[in-house]
Parts: sequence; C-alpha cells; structure tokens
Amino acid sequence: MNLPMIIQGGMGVAISDWRLAKAVSQLGQLGVVSGTGLNRILTSRLGDGDLAGHVRRALSHFPLPEPVQNVLQRYYVPGGKAPDAPYKSPPAYTIRPPQLLDQTTVIANFVEVWLAKEGHSGLVGINLLEKVQLPSLASLYGALLAGVDFVLMGAGIPTQVAAILDKLALHQPVSYRLNVTGADKDDDYRINFDPERIFPGLAQIVKRLKRPRFLPIVSSTALAQALLKRSEGAVDGFVVEGPTAGGHNAPPRGPLKLNEKGEPIYGEKDEVDLEKLKQLGLPFWLAGGYGHPDQLRKALESGAAGIQVGTAFSLCDESGMESGLKRSLLRKVIDGTARVLTSPVVSPTGFPFKVAQMEGTMSEREVYEARSRICDYGGLRNLFKRADGTIGYRCPAEPVEDYVRKGGQAEETVGRTCLCNNLAATAGFPQCRKDGYVEPPLVTSGDDLANLAQFLPPHKTSYSAEDVVNHLLAKNIGVLDRGLSAHSF
Repeated sequence: MNLPMIIQGGMGVAISDWRLAKAVSQLGQLGVVSGTGLNRILTSRLGDGDLAGHVRRALSHFPLPEPVQNVLQRYYVPGGKAPDAPYKSPPAYTIRPPQLLDQTTVIANFVEVWLAKEGHSGLVGINLLEKVQLPSLASLYGALLAGVDFVLMGAGIPTQVAAILDKLALHQPVSYRLNVTGADKDDDYRINFDPERIFPGLAQIVKRLKRPRFLPIVSSTALAQALLKRSEGAVDGFVVEGPTAGGHNAPPRGPLKLNEKGEPIYGEKDEVDLEKLKQLGLPFWLAGGYGHPDQLRKALESGAAGIQVGTAFSLCDESGMESGLKRSLLRKVIDGTARVLTSPVVSPTGFPFKVAQMEGTMSEREVYEARSRICDYGGLRNLFKRADGTIGYRCPAEPVEDYVRKGGQAEETVGRTCLCNNLAATAGFPQCRKDGYVEPPLVTSGDDLANLAQFLPPHKTSYSAEDVVNHLLAKNIGVLDRGLSAHSF
C-alpha cells in the first residue's frame, strides 16, 4: 500500500464529515471522518428528516436490521422536525452504557465511514480523541464494520487502541481503562464492550473484519517513543502535530506561561526532533502549519511520508461547517481580518484550544455570557472517584454550583465552553431550548487560517477539496515521484 502524501485532518464535530472525506479519498489522499460526537450527528440528521436519504441508504447496509429499526423508531422524523423544535439526542455515556446507546454509536460510525467509502476504492480513516474515552469502543467497532482503513487518535496517549483493534477485528470482547480523577494506583476502572452482547448474531453474518492501520497523533518524539514502548499492539506510524494546528493542542512542556493575549507560550522544548523521529523506523506525517506547497516539500525532504492538513479543508466546499459560517470566515480571510486565539481555558479538557474570532459565536464575550450553562450531552465530562469508590461525572463547563457540589473547584469553571453543543452548532445542528434559546457556534481553526486565500481559484470566493490537493501537489511533482517508493506499508 502506497502511503498518502496528504492526510485530511479529522475535524469535529462533523466538519470532517463523510462528504469531505470521500472527496479527498477520491483524489488519492487519505480522507478522514471525525468520530467525535457521531451519535449526536446521526440522530440530528435523522431529526432533520434525512431529506436526501443518505443516512437511510447507509443504514440499509448495516448487517442487522433490528437495531437499525430501533434507532429509526426513536430518532427519525419524516420530513424533519420544526426549525424551533429541539433535537432528540442520545443520553450521555456512563461507565455502563445501555445497549441502545452503544448500538446507536456503532451504527453512527458505520454510517459515516460507509458513506465516505461508497463507490470508490480510496483510503478512508477515522479520527477519535483519547480524552473522549467512553464512546471509543463502540465508535471503533462501527468504523471497522464499515471497512475503515486507518484509525487516528490524539488528545492523549492512546496506548490501548492498537490491541483493541486486533480484538475487535475478531469480534472479541474488549475493555478500556479509564482516566479517573482521584483514583488510587491499584484502582482499575474500565468500560466494557462485547460485540456479541450488543449485536447478537452479527459475528456469524460478518466474519473477520479488516484491522485498520493505527496512527497516533503526537506532539513530540519523546511521546512517540513512549507510545512504541507502552502500546499494547502494533503502531503503524505517527502524525506529529505542532501547536499551530487547529482544535486541541498539546500543552507546552514545562510551566505554563502566557503571552500578552493570554495564549500559551511554546518554546524550544516543544519542537520536534525529526532526526530522532526518523530513527523510529515508522512513517510519519507532519501537521500544524504545513498547509502550503513549500511546507509539503520540506516535510518530504526531512523524511516524512507527507503532511496532515486541517484548516484548509475546514473551509472548502465539501466541509461540514455550516455554510453561513464558512462564507463569513472566508470573507475575513480575503479581507485580511481573520484572527485565531489559542485559549488555555475554553476546552473542558484543559488542553489549549484554537478559536477563530467571529461575530455571533462563542468567541465573543457577550455571546458567552448570554448562555446559560447546561451539560446535556456530556461528551467531555471528567470521571472522578467518589468517597464510596463509585464513579461520578462532572464537566467544568456545566453549571458552576453543580461542578462544585461534585467536588470540583470553582476556578476550574472560569471561561469554559460547552464544546459539545457549540461545535455541533458549527456543523449546522444547533440545539434549540424550550425557552427559544438556540445554541451558538464556536469555530476552531489553525494559525494557517490567514493563508487560505492561496487555494482560491481566480475570481472565486470559495474553493474545493480538489483545489486544496492540486495546489499542494502541483509544485511538488518531482519530489513526489522520488518519494513514492520510499513510503509504503
């Protein structure tokens, strides 16, 4: 298998949807769907009536019809819900999820990957976050059922995933060790997933599944080395992401220091030693500020298999970003007024998070302060150990009094944003509240945002995924030809 030169970033929630991944895959590169919050996206699409029929077409190919009918019966609204009616969302995950929730999550990931792979033979990957642990097993199984080619995972140290992929390919039961605040060293909290219990009889219909390649997303050579030592299964390569990338960034190494804008300061300790990285003997892709032909050339000449590009694809025609937001942000790019702030507090995960500064979004203080705190999806809740040894759930973006009552510190809630709701709104699925309030969006983007005009065709105000790929590759034909044989599995 020749490796792709370009990996399209797996941006969530639903910015990297199946349409974008399919478009990139058909261009000979690695299209990637975001697996983050896909059960919410599936149920929202069904709530909107699935007017084009794409979701139901994919559902018709799921191996077992009964679980599909259960999901349709619960969430599908023929013709679509009223514009001011709320979406019916799946419940929040816990350490012991109900069967229907796991089924819905598996089916949602199956649908996204199946649609991305439909009608062509290109490569498709799925991106998940290690910080969002509870849905991961169901998400991975759904992706495998649809024949996903690559699994990428960042925002943490995913040492367990490679071995889990081995077992899920055989429909074997798996478990995931969970990060629990306050746990003792001898505690072993896990979420379990047994394919036969969730989908009785499915393994008899679908035999052994393809085991996808696994690419952890890391921020340093030291982390890549640690993963190779600690991983419980085979790692097939790395995406090495710098702090200029959009979405979540790894915190700076060492004590946190902020610049005059309140952004984390990165230094020499955060730079990647590419020579040591090459010595690991695995293919790697460089990410974060590499969305330019010259950067692709430099990456290939340094020994990389290629680059991962997110920001450029996030505003292309095929991305899942709500069209009005996309047009507004592109206008800012063209006008030279596009700005990105790296916030150390916005994300409930505690990781720095890139926020595009846009009117009418959660980047504005007035919009942030007008929102009543609510945690009704719970995708980024933290698990903590109660005094009696049981597991509790809290999120620093939930109502402050609730967070404090659960043992959290009030100062940890300052500036936190409900990424679950706000990112769903960015993809065009804003939750409507009973009092008429509509959840506002929040747009994330990398520092490359200011440079996206390079992809615009002459006299155009928008561009396609093909424009991005062609622009990146056009000036690198000679380098690409020399590198093709060197980078393969």
